[in-house]
Amino acid sequence: MPFRNFILFSNIRSFEFALGIVPSSESQGIAEKLLLPLVAKGDETAMKRCIDSYGPLVWSIVCRRINERVDAEEACQEIFTEIWRIADRFDSKKSKESTFIGMIARRRSIDWQRKQNRLPALATLDSLPELPSASSSNLHSIDRTELWDVLKNLPKDTLNLFSLHFEKGLSHVEIARQTKLPIGTVKTKLRRGLIEARKLLKEFNHGEGVAQ
Repeated sequence: MPFRNFILFSNIRSFEFALGIVPSSESQGIAEKLLLPLVAKGDETAMKRCIDSYGPLVWSIVCRRINERVDAEEACQEIFTEIWRIADRFDSKKSKESTFIGMIARRRSIDWQRKQNRLPALATLDSLPELPSASSSNLHSIDRTELWDVLKNLPKDTLNLFSLHFEKGLSHVEIARQTKLPIGTVKTKLRRGLIEARKLLKEFNHGEGVAQ
């Protein structure tokens, strides 16, 4: 199965973020030392470390409000551009770095959502529960083989949608066009698939196991 090869051998960072998986070496919103003061001085290396450390936090916040992957990635880029621009406003005496960055991410996400909500097609998932943010429900780092052993329990049509979205990078509109499904159905199936995948991963991490 092509999606199996994607999980085992490819760069699956965006898919891990969507599932709430943060590798142990990149714990959510945790840096060894403050990075924003260095970013404020124009330190590009510190900015790269900031993206590595807080990328999962920003991604999880953005994905709570922005459904289209391409839009979510663009919003994340804008958020980190703003962080680079206003890093000098961070005061460690008033807040944590994760709080400061999270505030920027939430504000930008809300602004983006308000702008996009003018389009009726983006209101199709309002009745579905939001995915928990990775900041509040991190899943432990998991071996790729174990990850596949968990994911293969999902329906084949869900795995196919995951492949189109995360492996091939297709937007919801492109997936709908290729699969002949209504765009609302594509969004619903993807979202419910992620919810179910998170549930299976939590059961695995808690030692409950999954059916093989």
